[in-house]
Amino acid sequence: MRIAADGSWFHEGEVIQRHALVKLFASVLRRGADGSFWLVTPAERGLIDVDDAPFVAVSLAAEDDPSQGPQAVKLHFTTNLDETVTAGPDHPIRVVHDADETPRPYIQIRPGLEALIGRAVFYELVERAEERSSPDGAVLGVWSENCFFELGKVEL
Repeated sequence: MRIAADGSWFHEGEVIQRHALVKLFASVLRRGADGSFWLVTPAERGLIDVDDAPFVAVSLAAEDDPSQGPQAVKLHFTTNLDETVTAGPDHPIRVVHDADETPRPYIQIRPGLEALIGRAVFYELVERAEERSSPDGAVLGVWSENCFFELGKVEL
């Protein structure tokens, strides 16, 4: 089995079309200490290849309470498998950069399992970003559940 970078699940080279079946497989997906991915049931364990992240964040909903300030915003992400998490201490956002400096943003869904934040959703995050000083210079980032998540450095 394999999970493609776009979040499609494959079995024996064919895309698994049944959304409910993919969700069932995802519910037993685990990550090993060595970074490998496994489907784990009480009866057996099977190795699964994951091209990037096992999930893709496909939508973002912001819950603002202006009376509480910008830090109190809650950013809710929904994955391609209909799982919703709120960015915060238990579901941090991180951004890594490819060799060509292209950002690859992720949010933790469950321990060891992340969702790649889709491009359109990342653009929504950037629209919400604010500039903040850091020891390495100015950065852009977003708040959610009183946590600041850096999206990237400000280029002058």
